[in-house]
Amino acid sequence: MKPLLLCDALLSRLTSLPLQFSLTSCSHSSRSSLSCRAFSTTSPAFSWLQPKAGEAKKTRKGRPRVPTGGSTRGTTVVWGDYGLRMRDHHRRVSAAQLKNGEDTIRKRLRGMKYRLYMRICANIGVYTSGNESRMGKGKGSFDYWASRVAVSKIIFELKGDLHEKVAREAFRLAANKMPGLYEFVKKGDPPVMGITKLGGDITLDEVRRPRLELPAEDTADRLPGST
Repeated sequence: MKPLLLCDALLSRLTSLPLQFSLTSCSHSSRSSLSCRAFSTTSPAFSWLQPKAGEAKKTRKGRPRVPTGGSTRGTTVVWGDYGLRMRDHHRRVSAAQLKNGEDTIRKRLRGMKYRLYMRICANIGVYTSGNESRMGKGKGSFDYWASRVAVSKIIFELKGDLHEKVAREAFRLAANKMPGLYEFVKKGDPPVMGITKLGGDITLDEVRRPRLELPAEDTADRLPGST
């Protein structure tokens, strides 16, 4: 009876060894896959509704940056065929409002072949100190992420096998979910300087010019006479 017991013990020990090895190897492979992305050329997926690494210090309210002399950057469709552009005034749009607009577009285009591009990101922290609080004692605690959207800035772009009317409808529904007034633009539309659309007789140099140069005779006639 003793040899039989010894054989059974050896068999049970040997059968348990591969199981332990496989578990340790699987756990090691899972940890390595999370820490490093070997043999992959695609960038890791980050959320456009919040920054990757928080904020070093609390952000002030601020306003969208306006380059000296004006700029047309970000006012035209680059990657897609259709775009949604803000046209009334610059403002701060929260991440929740941007998410509502994105979900509305995806819900309207469900089942269709398309690709949605986001041209902005919510990287500005908004802090609140509560209602009926006294002055001072800092900016308060973190509330939500937001984005400073300048006037005539492209927010969403669409590309795919879509009809123009379908894209217009999707952008119209998304604009109703977000603050401000928006307009539908297509690829190839002229850029915008502030709220002035370039094209035709209006050029970039003419808009950047501080004022129109008047002839000397007209200037002299407009001056008040001295008696």
